[in-house]
Amino acid sequence: MASNADNGKNNTGVETDRGCASKKITKNTAGNRSDKAWKHGISVDGDAKKIKCKYCDKVVTGEVYRLKHHLAGTKTDVEPCMGVSDEGLREEACDEIASFIYNNAIPFNVARSEEYHNMFEKVACHGLGFKPPSYDELRGKLLKKKVESTKLTLEEHKAEWKKTGCTIMTDGWTDKRRRTILNFLVNSPKGTVFLKSINASDICKTAEKIFKMIDEVVEEVGEENVVQVVTDNAANYKKAGQMLMKKRKNLYWTPCAAHCIDLMLEDFEKKLDLHKDTIAKGRKLTTYIYSRTSLISLLQQHTKGRDLVRPGMTRFATSYLTLGSLNEKKNPIIRMFISDEWKESKCSKIRDGKNIENIILDKTFWGNIIHCLRGAYPLLHVLRIVDSEGKAAMGYMYSEIDRAKEKIKDAFQSVELSYKPLWDIIDARWDKQLFRPLHAAGYYLNPQIHYSPNFKVEYDVKKGLYDCLDILMGDPALITIIDSQLEDFKSKAKFFG
Repeated sequence: MASNADNGKNNTGVETDRGCASKKITKNTAGNRSDKAWKHGISVDGDAKKIKCKYCDKVVTGEVYRLKHHLAGTKTDVEPCMGVSDEGLREEACDEIASFIYNNAIPFNVARSEEYHNMFEKVACHGLGFKPPSYDELRGKLLKKKVESTKLTLEEHKAEWKKTGCTIMTDGWTDKRRRTILNFLVNSPKGTVFLKSINASDICKTAEKIFKMIDEVVEEVGEENVVQVVTDNAANYKKAGQMLMKKRKNLYWTPCAAHCIDLMLEDFEKKLDLHKDTIAKGRKLTTYIYSRTSLISLLQQHTKGRDLVRPGMTRFATSYLTLGSLNEKKNPIIRMFISDEWKESKCSKIRDGKNIENIILDKTFWGNIIHCLRGAYPLLHVLRIVDSEGKAAMGYMYSEIDRAKEKIKDAFQSVELSYKPLWDIIDARWDKQLFRPLHAAGYYLNPQIHYSPNFKVEYDVKKGLYDCLDILMGDPALITIIDSQLEDFKSKAKFFG
């Protein structure tokens, strides 16, 4: 029988230093090289404190920490490695970053944020040995510091509101509990800031409650600072906006331009039979394919991995972008439905599959897609302008809608029977809902447009401009001064030159 001593245990049965379970092995010992830097070095004679660099054969003393400085070229107590490539080093860092993002379910869009890139710039400046913030630091002092910084930034924006005026914007969405949440944002030349969120589930049902909610936000921002309030174009919001303008005489309610353009696209689909039928067939086609794994695989073989569905800024923009995607991939899609793989599949032998095949092989369907895109694409271009943060869209809306109409007319070679129904839909939404005096003033006062050779001043533009002066300024003496300055603006005189 073996003794306790032979088993590495003392008389109490507890393992001694001779037992492997209690023997502590440090991270950087030769027997436990878990640090990833060991991939780039080899211990000399099994000594973890003497490591030979794989790239330049230099022997580094002082454990793996010093090897890292050698590889990174920090010149901290060790010569920099002249053999290691930046791409070897970057790949390892990217692997660690990717693991962090995947394992913590962080959305990939974070990589597009400015803060993401700034973070790595600052860490790189620190060099090796950077100690990231701890849990307590993140929830404590750093959070308090960021709150104070945000408050200071908000004060800077408030100062800008007083100087140039601002726009209050609402953005509605539905959360997982089916509650209607309204975000309030404030825009000025300094940028857009988030103001607050409100649970509007019981508010958004009546115009009176919506009016009260928006009126309180105007009071919070300061009525004297608000040029306009932008909401969607639903009937209750429109009525609330009119109530707001009746109470607050020096501001405008303006319907969301993106929402109005989306409604134009919706009218195309609902009121024009060719659009309605073509979009329905396109939707039927994509739904059929994407509900069957085997067809998705077959599709990707023919389209080289590209998808058919193109998500857009709005619901009805998505419908037309998807038609555009189908048109781009017309030949691969047709090849898919005449391929041996399709003919041998079960889908090709059932009624629904045959119906989809008939749609794909119908030349009329593809011609109708082109017809729909000729009408929709010019509006999608306007939608991109109003939905982007690249430039303020107010000063371009009037001219962009006109330009879109002309592009539609040109696309149909000035055949009135083809373009007139589309024009009528656009005019109905533009004249009754979207066009506002602010759009006219923005058009007139935009130097890029005003000084172009084809600039024209129509009655509704001039009327809208002076309506803005009456509403926003109020004081007849100020309006007289501005009127004289407008003459200088038109002739590029004085400081307008």
